[in-house]
Amino acid sequence: MNWQSDLNDNESVFVLSLERWYEYHKRDLPWRHTRDPYYIWLSEVILQQTRVAQGKPYYERFVSTYPTIHDMARADERELLRLWQGLGYYSRARNLHQTARYVTDQLDGKFPDTYHDLLKMKGIGVYTAAAVASFAFGERVPVVDGNVYRVLARMFGIQEDITTTGAKKTFAALATRLIQRADDPATYNQSIMEFGAIQCTPVAPDCLLCPVQQHCVAYLTGQQHRLPVKAKKAPVRDRYFQYLVFRNNDRIAMRERTDRDIWQNLYDFYLLETDEPKTALRDLLLPDSVNELVVSGVQASVPAESIQLLSHQRIRALFYVIDVPDALIDRLPIGFTWYSIVETGNLPKPVLITNYLEKSFG
Repeated sequence: MNWQSDLNDNESVFVLSLERWYEYHKRDLPWRHTRDPYYIWLSEVILQQTRVAQGKPYYERFVSTYPTIHDMARADERELLRLWQGLGYYSRARNLHQTARYVTDQLDGKFPDTYHDLLKMKGIGVYTAAAVASFAFGERVPVVDGNVYRVLARMFGIQEDITTTGAKKTFAALATRLIQRADDPATYNQSIMEFGAIQCTPVAPDCLLCPVQQHCVAYLTGQQHRLPVKAKKAPVRDRYFQYLVFRNNDRIAMRERTDRDIWQNLYDFYLLETDEPKTALRDLLLPDSVNELVVSGVQASVPAESIQLLSHQRIRALFYVIDVPDALIDRLPIGFTWYSIVETGNLPKPVLITNYLEKSFG
């Protein structure tokens, strides 16, 4: 038997073994009980950058609140963002809303049913398009996510850096070949994703009970912890946020962010970002109008500190509570409004702000 035949046999054994493994080990997840493209698309968007255990309650709340794509299309964006709160990467929620509106208004509520047409939708990339196309419509197109990269790199001993363009082509070609050997593309795609999530894990993979260990290059050569090859992440950058929490009796001043950033349309307090850490109000360079509120008000307590870690950023925030006298309640910075503590709970906010409010005013 020549080398190419051995490779073809390994690929066939791999596909069949994963499908059999999946039959007995798959988790019972709600989006696996439907072929409705809306529910599948919703689950895939939620699960981007989110673990299944964290994403499942969000999926269930979204399905309950917006049972059809028409319901989501007609949703108030503020309410949708509030429901999304805690998942981060808020552009995903905005794209979700815009795509729901497009499908409802332009496509008469009918989801695109091919991989290439799905790619034309806002916020739907290669991975999500492949997932919806295969899970909802049975199209023979492979999904390739972090779990799939890891499984394929270990199984076939691929030494290429998965962050490079060349490696992406290598993995895509292999994934395309493998799915041609599957009886059902949806089942195969689910099986390799699930296998990477609970069996061939990043740390301490369960090689002892692995159904393909005798065909796995990484296992046979002891390279499980070296594969896949991935360039080191960029160093985390520290950012220093100084929040002024203007308070008057039981009301707090907040504003809706209009900057086109990850927190667009979310609510927060007056923010001053500094190049280095600060520990006192007197160290902050504030506009005259804001400084008037600070000088005329009373600092309620020592500033509370909070840290939030994003992908490549570490936000170190200080919250200064300033009690504003009644005589100056109409002098808030442009865009700010007074809200009661109860009302702030209904506003969509970054997790950093939500956690602070719950801890300090909950």
